Amino acid sequence: MGRTKKTSVARRGFLKGAAAFVATAPSAVSQNTAAQAAQDWLSLTQEAPLEPELPIIDPHHHLWDDPARTPQRYLLEHLAADTKGHNVRQTVFIECGSMYRADGPEEFRVLGETEFVQGIAAECASGRYGDLRAAAGIVGTADLRLGDRVAPVLEAQVAASRQRFRGIRHGAAWTEPGEIPTGSAAARAPNRPAVVPHLLLDSNFRRGYAHLRTYGLTFEGWVYHTQIAELADLANVFPDTTIVFNHLGGPIGVGAYSGRRDEIFRDWKAAIAELSRCPNVVAKIGGIQMVVNGYGWHERKKPPTSDELLRANRDWYLYTIDQFTPARCMFESNFPVDRLSCSYTVLWNQFKKLTNGFSAGERSAMFHDTAMRVYRLPRH
Repeated sequence: MGRTKKTSVARRGFLKGAAAFVATAPSAVSQNTAAQAAQDWLSLTQEAPLEPELPIIDPHHHLWDDPARTPQRYLLEHLAADTKGHNVRQTVFIECGSMYRADGPEEFRVLGETEFVQGIAAECASGRYGDLRAAAGIVGTADLRLGDRVAPVLEAQVAASRQRFRGIRHGAAWTEPGEIPTGSAAARAPNRPAVVPHLLLDSNFRRGYAHLRTYGLTFEGWVYHTQIAELADLANVFPDTTIVFNHLGGPIGVGAYSGRRDEIFRDWKAAIAELSRCPNVVAKIGGIQMVVNGYGWHERKKPPTSDELLRANRDWYLYTIDQFTPARCMFESNFPVDRLSCSYTVLWNQFKKLTNGFSAGERSAMFHDTAMRVYRLPRH
């Protein structure tokens, strides 16, 4: 126990020291130093990619260049480096408040993100990065609380990337003030559509949400485990709109929820079972290596192996797959957010080990086919 505590303190000290250096160093130097420090830590756990020929679609990652984020930069070159070794054929970009327009009507500024990612997708489609087709699908955002006034924003989003734009995420993950420690969840930029208590039940939000069906758009359901029932209610009221359930419903393991994993798992299972009864909901398997999930991987001297990840995550993954079935599940990376805890290679090795006992068809669904169907991606 003493050794573990000492290791955690050392890891936190390293991160604080790196942060202090970044705060005082010139911008280019600070970015390079922080990125190298993170890479050095990840390299302490090395694994060869398992089943390197298995086709993968990664349906959940972000791209940004933002000094307020960790890492500060995650662009196409970084994604391509992370995916190397696994046969990642295509990816889906998920909104993260990146590169909004600086000018114009407030509700339309979110289009800057789609325009930014459309350019990256076009660059990758040139073949410069091999067989990878990054951002073959794009999920942007819009403030659905605009109600009927959101319709022209949705039209403009689709127009900004007609061949790739697939859906909207208006995040709803919210907790009471003080329930989770500061820093356990990324601060939300003030220009992103606001998260308010019980957002998914809000009448204005639902008037805006009703327009998704008109444009054939999916909705990314990003909530914490305490809000899964509200997402199920939304799915039942709007059965013709596909909801993609993000990050297993964000089971919280820090702050007021620390040390209550068994209780949380029990309540979470009941909520998952209810949500899975909604045929218009599909589930992303992954996205629980964030600080808010409470595993503390980022505080260790060395990052976890795929076996360690699997031991920690297996029950959550298998229960979700059992309830939704492989045909309604897709593995996700949530990079670079989950990169704070483990490498891309280790993360996907975990998924491959998890599914050793599944049939070839079931594995193909979860690694590739479900994402291709839900996001209407071209065969590649």
